[in-house]
Amino acid sequence: MTVRNARLADFLPYLLSVTSNVVSDRIADEYRARFGLKIPEWRVMAVLGDGGAMTQRLLVGATRMDKVAVNRACKVLEERGLIRRSPNDRDGRSHHLELTAAGKAMHGEIMPIALDMERRLFSTLGAAERDQFKSLLARINVAADQMESPE
Repeated sequence: MTVRNARLADFLPYLLSVTSNVVSDRIADEYRARFGLKIPEWRVMAVLGDGGAMTQRLLVGATRMDKVAVNRACKVLEERGLIRRSPNDRDGRSHHLELTAAGKAMHGEIMPIALDMERRLFSTLGAAERDQFKSLLARINVAADQMESPE
């Protein structure tokens, strides 16, 4: 099969990636300026703030970041006193990570800002379009998860 006139600008995975990066960059600028957080650090905080204590392995899956990025983010957050480790009674090789009181307070400050940024970013879409967009992204996410990985 020959692909003719394939343009990167029309390749949906590329468009999705670039758009995601632009949105993440805008949000990261805000979090870095106000809270001194990088994207991986905020993602870890957001997941812990939403889901409560979890292991680093679970954080890797929940954030869709690699182990090294999650490990670095956790170290920075722990050094800043925003998360703490506690023993995992079910697996002595891992720890539970959770937000400290300071981490919860920062999470509580960030969430209204995040929601306002979401509102501004998606203000060009109507309510039905936003709902449809979320639904479409969820379907693409499931389809990508179900695709076989090359071995």
